[in-house]
Amino acid sequence: LERQLLMQNEMRERQTAMQIAWTREFLKYFGTFFGLASIGLTAGAIKKKNPGLLVPIVPLSFIFAYQYDMGYGTLLQRMKGEAENILDTQSALLQLPKGPLTYEDLEKIRRSQSKFFIEK
Repeated sequence: LERQLLMQNEMRERQTAMQIAWTREFLKYFGTFFGLASIGLTAGAIKKKNPGLLVPIVPLSFIFAYQYDMGYGTLLQRMKGEAENILDTQSALLQLPKGPLTYEDLEKIRRSQSKFFIEK
């Protein structure tokens, strides 16, 4: 059991590391796009004297900030803290509808499905 727990934790850590690495790689590409788009939109707004062209920069900046916070900031620590808070103070939110699944529930489902397929 201890080995299984260690293996599951190792797999979780590897998946989290891959998610962070993916975010950092995505940030490089999105950052380049964001920079070029900002420069282009700003130049277009100045050239055409239309400040409305700057509007797309606002949502793009939110996406950029989120990705940066995920890849290099403290977003994961804040998410972990909030998850621990939910586990400690709001555990009722985590309960499954109709309670936890039991062996008897699984057998009822299996029997109903096998009857369904036999009747066809």
